[in-house]
Amino acid sequence: MTEAATVSVIICAWTEDRWPILADGVDKARKQLRDGDELIVVADHNERLRTRCAAAFAGFAGVRVMANQQRRGPSGARNTAMHTASGSVMVFLDDDAIPSDGWLDAMRAPYADPAVYGVGGVARPRWPGHPPRWFPDEFLWVVGCSHRGLPPAAQPVRNLLGATMSFRAEAFGLAGTFDEALGRRPEKPLGGEETEFCIRLTRDHPGSQVRFDPAVQVEHVVSPDRVQLRYFLHRCWSEGTSKAEVTRRVGPGQALSTERHYTTRVLPRAVARGLADGLRGDRWGPARAAAVMLGLAVTVAGYAAGTVRGPDRGGGA
Repeated sequence: MTEAATVSVIICAWTEDRWPILADGVDKARKQLRDGDELIVVADHNERLRTRCAAAFAGFAGVRVMANQQRRGPSGARNTAMHTASGSVMVFLDDDAIPSDGWLDAMRAPYADPAVYGVGGVARPRWPGHPPRWFPDEFLWVVGCSHRGLPPAAQPVRNLLGATMSFRAEAFGLAGTFDEALGRRPEKPLGGEETEFCIRLTRDHPGSQVRFDPAVQVEHVVSPDRVQLRYFLHRCWSEGTSKAEVTRRVGPGQALSTERHYTTRVLPRAVARGLADGLRGDRWGPARAAAVMLGLAVTVAGYAAGTVRGPDRGGGA
């Protein structure tokens, strides 16, 4: 991919509750656009939000606003934008993520390698105050952020983090679009659409790479409701049921390959670290170790329940 390649930055938004964050994210992203790039804000079945976005961003060159014309949820919103996007690279940014300086150039750079079909990076948490002392860094995926155990340097990976990821536009012609039966919605917290697409892409296009690059960085805003133990357990359960659905689509070999390393290497070290911290006087260390074990147990239970329940057809708009 040449230096002149263009990008379409796609931000899918569904609630006005995140308006200040969305506005900041749009502002930070649009300032990193080059000539020929564009930024598309997709309002996910929320006409009031679409109207507000259209009014607020009307004067920004290269920025346009549209409504999700597909099934409700991030997959449908992303697919809607891709139908009209003009860039040779599709860049996806969450509506509660704020790009760091140089984010877009870092995202674009790996595409100089023709084998690279997807690029993603790091989402650092922006906590509402101090991070909870009981919360293990190995479970930062619960709040949509990059967790301890990810690669320390740029390298090919199985899948990317949805908060900040990108793909060549031609990847969607090779592997299809995002599965709209997956993707979290208020009434159905079923995720895994990014993982399923990445697996499908590399399976259907042998030799293609999906690449993690820690130079690609965003801040992911963590809302106050997400620092509660109740939310932690809810997300672990949902992650388990989502893994069951992804496994049903692509098979356990690829769907659980990363998770095997995570559960057999990363999590045991996390428990040992928490207990050692406790022996050194950190009274929250054992709490972090307990949270790791509880989170794993609930995730496994969710996976078992999702496996027994049978396929989710994702009905409804």
